[in-house]
Amino acid sequence: MFSKATANFVRQIDPEGSLIHVSRVNDSHRLVSMALVVKRNRLWSWQRPKFHPTDFILSDLLLGDEVLSPEVCETDFLSYEATFGDKLSGKLNTEAGSVVNLTLEGQGTSKLRSVFGKLKKEELDVKKLLRDSRDRLVNMQHRLVQQLRKQTEVLAVVKERILTTSSCSITQTKQENCAIQGMLGIMGMLGNSVKVCVRDRNDMEADSDVSLEIPSDTVIAYSILELEIKRNGQYDICLQPGTIGGFEAESPSNESLDVVDGPNMNMDLSSLAELPQSAQCVLFTGLRGTMRDRSALSYLQCVLQDLCSGESLDLAKQEDLSDSQRRAVSVILDQLNPDSHSSSLMAAHLLVSAMEELPDDALCFLSESCPDFLKGINTLMCRMIKSSGPLPIQCLPSLLQDNQAFQLVEQLLNFTSVTLRRDTDRLWMEKPNEAAFVPLLLSVRGLSVLCNDLS
Repeated sequence: MFSKATANFVRQIDPEGSLIHVSRVNDSHRLVSMALVVKRNRLWSWQRPKFHPTDFILSDLLLGDEVLSPEVCETDFLSYEATFGDKLSGKLNTEAGSVVNLTLEGQGTSKLRSVFGKLKKEELDVKKLLRDSRDRLVNMQHRLVQQLRKQTEVLAVVKERILTTSSCSITQTKQENCAIQGMLGIMGMLGNSVKVCVRDRNDMEADSDVSLEIPSDTVIAYSILELEIKRNGQYDICLQPGTIGGFEAESPSNESLDVVDGPNMNMDLSSLAELPQSAQCVLFTGLRGTMRDRSALSYLQCVLQDLCSGESLDLAKQEDLSDSQRRAVSVILDQLNPDSHSSSLMAAHLLVSAMEELPDDALCFLSESCPDFLKGINTLMCRMIKSSGPLPIQCLPSLLQDNQAFQLVEQLLNFTSVTLRRDTDRLWMEKPNEAAFVPLLLSVRGLSVLCNDLS
């Protein structure tokens, strides 16, 4: 809730800038001026990095006894108050042979109101920092440095902070109505013709109204300057926008972890189609629900990443999730092979990682899209990727030839800053930004694979 409010704030006031939203209230006290933040680059180039505040400041890492004293300039920033709302409705009819028959109908509203009030900005005097730290060396034996040098991570210092000046509030109101009717059939067990049917119908209504009081001097956003650290301890502060820091490589053989490049983006997502139809149905339904809950989606991505890297599964490690969120994640995980080398597990990790990169509007749109519409979008996007030029309008899948349906496709692409163009007989897509387009392409592809046998 706090993370969503601060993310909305940054998207509204600095959409293409350098501000980073604070995802946890508990991180605020660590984000002092000149504090050290770990920038963790992700597996695929189109994934946004994650930022983790530490308990150290730059002075803690430098050799010598002199303590650096940051000088900051404090100014009034702006007053902020915003309300964001969603209206969700949908119906899913699923039938997978004699295995699963499921009908799900739901509707609801969600409203998030953030009243941060008057905000202030504190900015580090970088020129003074450069003068005071001239000729200082990083202690390469410091435990934090030793731990980070083994991974593809970057150290950075906090340059700018946006803080609240008085107590403020974040309020989230949800109203949900859901009806589920299902039948499960199992045929031919133990060599005999056996049929077991379970029918159930549940009508659920849920209202929630949660309010958080945020104290004054809470950091809600910040910016950083990355550090470029040599093996001998010399370091530079990256002052130019877009300059990338990091540790000097131990050897020149380090290779990029990027395994998705250009149109070669199917990357074993097809292995999801090898799962039993019942598992595909549960995954499709579960992921649609998880896409409406950003915190649950991020949690699922972290768990899948741990499983793919061979780490033990611990569903209780994220304390701020509700029991219902944990159950939803557990249901999804139950459909996958827990073996870290399982192709379906790695495909699910790729799919969920792509979903996590999408904006909320795109996630909500995909969660409400019916299987036929998802398949049509997937077909269109695949044809456009393979084409070296504009496509004839006749290449549009039949479902998308309707003007209203085509406008929905345009709307989805616009959520990720991708523009679709057409004239009387041609269709083309303006060259998209990879970081925006690839997650959408993978998400649509993965969902269409999972719903391939659903009507």
